[in-house]
Amino acid sequence: MTLNITNMDEQLSNYKAPIEALLFVSEKPVVLDQLKEVFPELKPSQIHDLIKFLQEEYVNREAGMVIVEIAGGFQMLSNSQAAPYIREFYKTKTKEKLSRPALESLAIIAYKQPVGRAEVEIIRGVNSDGTIAHLLNKGLIKITGRKEVPGRPFLYGTTKEFLDYFGLKSLEDMPKMEEFTQLGVDMPTTTQEQSAPTEEKIDDPVLQESSGQSRTMNVEPSSS
Repeated sequence: MTLNITNMDEQLSNYKAPIEALLFVSEKPVVLDQLKEVFPELKPSQIHDLIKFLQEEYVNREAGMVIVEIAGGFQMLSNSQAAPYIREFYKTKTKEKLSRPALESLAIIAYKQPVGRAEVEIIRGVNSDGTIAHLLNKGLIKITGRKEVPGRPFLYGTTKEFLDYFGLKSLEDMPKMEEFTQLGVDMPTTTQEQSAPTEEKIDDPVLQESSGQSRTMNVEPSSS
């Protein structure tokens, strides 16, 4: 039976929007008993009729959302016809802006790869355990092998995600090293007089940048 909101009691129709909002914010199917607790003045049959009206309304206007009956309750989901567009959207979802220590370490790895943690720390002058772990977790770098020295430490290199993040086709597209200062990061040079790495505080806030925008990493591969 097709419901018509004009045939409903005006007071009853006022509940349509609140019920719609509850279905929207819930991550799980909402059962009638839950809605009855929120709207004790309504009968279960009235709540059911309102949900059915919303269902039909979405179908009739070919909305991007649908209301489906799942596991004894009702849930609002995206329309399956929008699936390819949703997948495309999540390819360009919001990226994290990297902290200054992370950018420094990532630039060194990009220039010098394959490179070990100790070499990164010598260049930066600080302990980089936490920063490298963060870059690994983000998928921007990966373990590429082990260095043939006592202890056989890991060697690191960049990933496809690194190229995607900075909008690069390949490592050859990385700008020159001098231009890295455009990111506001000072790149220390390796000298014989550099002291042992100090402990680094990994407390930089993670900022957000708008989706769809790529950031150019001002780096250049090592000539060695």
